[in-house]
Amino acid sequence: MGFFDKLKKITTNIFVGKIKVDDAFFDELEEALILADLGMDTTMEAVEQLRTRCRKEKLEDQEEVRTALREILVEMMNVGDTALTLDTVPSVVLFIGVNGVGKTTSIGKIGNQLKSQGKDVLFCAADTFRAAAADQLEIWSQRANCQIVRQKEGADPGAVLFDALQAAKARRSDVVLCDTAGRLHNKEHLMKELAKLSKIMDKEAPDSSRETLLVIDATTGQNGLIQARHFKETAGLTGIILTKLDGTAKGGIVIAIARELGVPVKFVGVGEGIDDLRAFDAKEYVEAIV
Repeated sequence: MGFFDKLKKITTNIFVGKIKVDDAFFDELEEALILADLGMDTTMEAVEQLRTRCRKEKLEDQEEVRTALREILVEMMNVGDTALTLDTVPSVVLFIGVNGVGKTTSIGKIGNQLKSQGKDVLFCAADTFRAAAADQLEIWSQRANCQIVRQKEGADPGAVLFDALQAAKARRSDVVLCDTAGRLHNKEHLMKELAKLSKIMDKEAPDSSRETLLVIDATTGQNGLIQARHFKETAGLTGIILTKLDGTAKGGIVIAIARELGVPVKFVGVGEGIDDLRAFDAKEYVEAIV
């Protein structure tokens, strides 16, 4: 199971011992999936699909039913490419999300991965509102051996991004990883700030590949899904990073987010180490849950 070994310890084991495929089994399965944080809507859809499939295909063997459920859950997460699109020099990845979810550490870990792949990576410290945010990102830039562009606290985030894009073009950097403020006054303010950053990218890097990744703390469960809905409305997300799956998170929120938002989960965090943010694999993930 590789890096999902940790996840196996914290997710719900739905199939234990012999099973009888009847109404009682499906009721127990619904409860287990809800407890695993799939949410009511996603759970009901998954169970109904499984019920229909078991009836049509006359599935009664435990392993057959388990395999069918896995296939249903994987299909729910099949909503787009889970790999980063980094086809241009430079490519730009924007990281968004509320404070405390792990945006800055995710940038450091992804920067470390890209650096190990031979890419020249530049960090952009455009979270200028949070005290010491740029200092934290600089520490990660040193750990990942990446360059960083930053300004003083309170500077215009757009100006920082402008400088970073100019530096990336001058240095022929492969990727710019851009941190953003995690707490703005309201949704309108957030929209304006993201629109400003987008306008700068349109002007300074019009042909660059772009990703907008929302970072969510898995331990917040369904609240994370609510956050994701709000950000999707304002930001045009291309992917999700789900952090802190090594804690009290139950794992099913990954499926709910992908299904309900139609946005692929691209990375999951399973620990604090620099190598503990990993590319997401739906099949392997579901096998860890079921």
